Amino acid sequence: MSDKKSWILLVIVLIVVVVAGYMFFTYQQESGQALSTDANTSKYQAVFLDNNQVYFGQITSTSGDFITLQDIYYLQVNQRLQPIQEGETPANNPDISLVKLGGELHGPTDEMRINKDHVLIIEDLRKDSNLVGAIEQYVANQAATQ
Repeated sequence: MSDKKSWILLVIVLIVVVVAGYMFFTYQQESGQALSTDANTSKYQAVFLDNNQVYFGQITSTSGDFITLQDIYYLQVNQRLQPIQEGETPANNPDISLVKLGGELHGPTDEMRINKDHVLIIEDLRKDSNLVGAIEQYVANQAATQ
């Protein structure tokens, strides 16, 4: 084979490989399979959704189109209902509390199946993070009251 034919063949093979790789990656993204299937149930994760909700819990499954999250918490910002009186200064720090899923009016169970199409980011939380510390404190308080 001549050098010119070898180069043409090499370019064609490279183009086919690049196109096949692009198609595979696109398919994986569209089907939601690009998320890791390694569920680490010994750690807490933060799951950021495309509707600006963030849930904290332990991912127990990532198979199929859904992520299963258990032992779920979320942050709630408590806003002041009364208007600020004249001469009063507004609080600079918002009142944020950690809420355990399950006590809401509609009575959800402590398991959530989240469509992978709506997940933006999943982050593992460090054991020494303030949030994990707050969860551990909540669990300890619950155990002490029972």
